[in-house]
Amino acid sequence: MTRSSFIRALAAVCVSAMLAVALSGCMQQTANQANDQQSENREYMTQVNQKMDDLDSRLSDFVDAVSRGDVVTMRTQADNAFKVLDDLSSLEAPEPLKDVAAGYVDGANSLKDALNSYIQLYTEIDGATTTEPFDWSTYDSRLQAIQDAYNAGIDKLKAADEAAAGKD
Repeated sequence: MTRSSFIRALAAVCVSAMLAVALSGCMQQTANQANDQQSENREYMTQVNQKMDDLDSRLSDFVDAVSRGDVVTMRTQADNAFKVLDDLSSLEAPEPLKDVAAGYVDGANSLKDALNSYIQLYTEIDGATTTEPFDWSTYDSRLQAIQDAYNAGIDKLKAADEAAAGKD
């Protein structure tokens, strides 16, 4: 082998080695970015799950107040649930989960509307007097509208959960 052939071969080997090292570094960086993104996604979903557990507890307390017919405690428990829903809405979602976060916010807003409507209905019933009685002819339709809003909120939260599961 001539000296110039040897130098060309050596140069080719060196260039190949440098390209392999550079490519390996790029692949490692890409893998690290993917791992970081997955970690951010998991952290967000962990926070969402914690908020859902808190919400479940708050709604259970609300249901207890309803069963007792205690409008004041209904309001207090609804306000506690609203804090959790606000916390849920304020969580910063990583970019790949922005649409999922929007679903959680929509569901939270529907639940807020339903709870407020429910409290309004029972406040009217509780405040009725003989001179200004409650209009019971509207009760069933109002209660159904409230239930529909509540179900819509739950459905939106479930859809957001399903969308998040599809992002894994």
